[in-house]
Amino acid sequence: MRIAILLMLAGLVPMLNGCFPVVATGVGAGVVMAEDRRTSGIFIEDQGIELKSSNRIGEKFKDQVHVNITSFNRTVLLTGEVPDQQAQQEVEALVKQVDNVRRVQNELAVAGNSSYAARANDAYLTSKVKARFLDTKKFQANHVKVVTERGTVYLLGLVKRQEADEATEIARTTGGVQKVVRVFEYLD
Repeated sequence: MRIAILLMLAGLVPMLNGCFPVVATGVGAGVVMAEDRRTSGIFIEDQGIELKSSNRIGEKFKDQVHVNITSFNRTVLLTGEVPDQQAQQEVEALVKQVDNVRRVQNELAVAGNSSYAARANDAYLTSKVKARFLDTKKFQANHVKVVTERGTVYLLGLVKRQEADEATEIARTTGGVQKVVRVFEYLD
């Protein structure tokens, strides 16, 4: 009997292999949601908006465009590159058709797709800005979402005006940042 139980448990171990990342991800998402000013429903809705928008753009344009979709409190920020103004307008129209989208801020550039080096630099700038948010401790850093494209830092979030001003100043004075665009919603 003891051998049968051990064999059964040994057979279950490989099935549990994928459970830890799922549980850990779920816990991590729960922590992020608990600290977020959005309701958990809006947080999940924003993720759905990003996924649906990405799928629609991918189906229509394939790899002809490089579009990043960031949804925060159902406001969608579009960054990246498209080949022409018509594509820029079509991408925006596709996103506006997604359920629950309140507003679209279209910051797409009519240009060739950015290089991987440029994207890596943008990711680096985003991490520098976020690190400076943490270092200054002037506001809760996770209340401001940072997106960087072509050296321009976009700031999103549900914030008080003082938090917006502080975040803008920190981002503006971060080395390598060329411009800061505020896409905030204000609580006061």
